[in-house]
Amino acid sequence: QVQLVESGGGLVQPGGSLRLSCAASGSIFSINSMGWYRQAPGKQRELVAAVTSGGSINYADSVKGRFTISRDNAKNTVYLQMNSLKPEDTAVYYCNAYVEYSVRHYHNFWGQGTQVTVSS
Repeated sequence: QVQLVESGGGLVQPGGSLRLSCAASGSIFSINSMGWYRQAPGKQRELVAAVTSGGSINYADSVKGRFTISRDNAKNTVYLQMNSLKPEDTAVYYCNAYVEYSVRHYHNFWGQGTQVTVSS
């Protein structure tokens, strides 16, 4: 079994910053991609940013230039630095990892979610 533990959410004013962290632990042979998704009330879950083990990065258009994803492969940890936050960034943010938990056996794992609220 694999666990993803998130931290770093909270309440911030518009224009402020937050940093999310997500650490993966458990039965991990390797991790292909790690990333962040978010879900606002009444909306579908959407990709925010993702990074592969090789360092390829994908961002949602709505966060380009404001958010930065990074990854520490040695620690199986992914980070999301969020700057210039807007009220529309308010959502529950979920960590995601596509994990090879044994040789050639893969599964998509999710964290429990962390609330990010941007409000004055």
